[in-house]
This record gives sequence, C-alpha cells and structure tokens, in this order.
Amino acid sequence: MFDVLAIGELLIDFACLSTDEDGYPTMAAHPGGAPANFLAALQKFGAKTAFISKVGDDAFGRMLRLTLQKAGIDARGVKVSGDTFTTLAFVTFDETGNREFSFSRKPGADTRLCKDDIDTALIDDTRIVHFGTLSLTDEPARSATQFAVAYARSHGKLITFDPNLRKPLWSDLSQAKEQMLWGLGQADVVKISDEEVEFLFPGLSFEAAAQKIVTDYGVKLVFLTLGKDGCLFKNKNACGTEPGMTGLKTIDTTGAGDIFGGSAVWKLLQTGKAPEDLTEDELRAITRFACTSAGLSTTRPGGISSVFALQEVLDRL
Repeated sequence: MFDVLAIGELLIDFACLSTDEDGYPTMAAHPGGAPANFLAALQKFGAKTAFISKVGDDAFGRMLRLTLQKAGIDARGVKVSGDTFTTLAFVTFDETGNREFSFSRKPGADTRLCKDDIDTALIDDTRIVHFGTLSLTDEPARSATQFAVAYARSHGKLITFDPNLRKPLWSDLSQAKEQMLWGLGQADVVKISDEEVEFLFPGLSFEAAAQKIVTDYGVKLVFLTLGKDGCLFKNKNACGTEPGMTGLKTIDTTGAGDIFGGSAVWKLLQTGKAPEDLTEDELRAITRFACTSAGLSTTRPGGISSVFALQEVLDRL
C-alpha cells in the first residue's frame, strides 16, 4: 500500500541563473510541480508514494516520468497527452530569492487530465490523497480532480490540500477563491501560506484565519506557513508557532512550501495518530522538522532536486 498519492501538475521549472545587460535571463530547467515536490520529500524520507498527472508526448514529458521513476515515485498514474505540450513554468527571482512565475500552459498537458485517466485502484491502495488548486484552474482537470477527491473521501482516505495560489493561471480571481474554499472543505490537513490567507480572509489575523479554517471548514490540522518567519500550527488541541531557519544562504525558494508540506505529512505518518489528536509537543516537533527541511531546500536550486536527505535534516535539527 502507498502512504501518499498526489494528484496534480507535473512540469518543468525554468529558473533564472543570470541576466544579460538587457535583462534577458539564462535559465536552467528543473523538474517540478507542487504535488511532485511534495511527494519528493516524502519519498526521500522513506514513504511509499504514487502520482496521478499528465504530461505531453515530448522530450520534457519523458524526462519528467524518468525523474519520478529515479526518485522512487510510482508513475503508472502519469498519463501522456498526444496533442498538448508538457507545462512549463519560468521562474525569475529578486535579490532575496523570492519568485515571479510565467507559465506556458494554454493549455498545458496537466490541464488535460480527465476522469477516465483516474485509476481508482491507486486511490484504493493508498492511505492519504493530496491535491492542490493548480489542477482546479481548467477543465477537464478540475472535474477529474473533484471526482478523485470525492472517491477518496467516500473510501475513508485522509485528504491533504495545498491552496497554492498562482494568480497568472486564473482568468477570474473570484473563481480562484471559490475553488480554494472548495478545497478547504474537502481536506483533513491543510498547508496554506500567509499570502493565501490574506487573499481568502482579508483582515483576519493568522490565528483567527487558522481557527476559521478549523471551525468553518472542518479541517483537522492547519499549517500556516509564514515564509522566513516559520509556521503557525493549529488543531483542536493546540495553536502555536515555530520559527523558520536562520543563517541560510537562500538561492531559490521554489518548492519550499511543497517540501514543507511533504515533510510535515511524513512526520504525521510517523506518529501513527489522527491529525486532530496530536498534542502541542507533537505539533511543534512536526513543524520544526518541516521548517528545517523546507529551509534547507532553499539553499539548492529547483523543487524535486532540492530535497535534503533525512539524516541531513536530522543533523541540522
């Protein structure tokens, strides 16, 4: 049985290495996509994982499937589209390492995932199903994802969710908000960023927003990431914060939030407990580990390729 199955985008991140005198970048290609980065952390730490996605019948699509296989992630659920290209994301950075995204996705192969591509046997054979909102931006991927989540919920799977707002991918931000709130209503565990909280719940403090997510949407455990300032955690038993790592030479924050999420879910699995039953001490240990793993990842380029080995994270702790 798999520990975690993720559904969503698998793509190439092109990261800026340098710029010429006119501002044009020289870019390096890295395998990525939020749910793929999420799984990469889990798999690196010893979890058994699988992926449902779609790539193009092109060189990048073949590279991505091979990358998953090399990482140990089961790729039998990754389908191939013969008439759309693998999605590409172009990432540029400011002086602090923060990102700006441009996408080649009109459409991209990941948006062509359809209900018939969902292998329900993979869902039957997993403990946790993870998804994000990039697979909710367009049809038919939106309906396929909603079908998979409904199937997983009806079969008693734990659902984890990352709102993962990318504004350039939405033609209407009110639709983005609608789909993000729908996702909150399906999830047991949510990893959400400070920027996403401000988009969904303007005017609320982070503590009040976490409480609202638990109370109004039935989420059992919330991780509200605060960038370099760490993370706020919340379940029915406790609410607190853990600081982020300091003294790091950050070069690329791509995938850091996804790696935080995968790391936190890995630690959750190690407890053997339901997310709502975790104590404050257990939540602090999970959050501290995830902050360390995510922080270290920012010192390497890329998403999937930036996950540190378990022993390296433990040594840093």
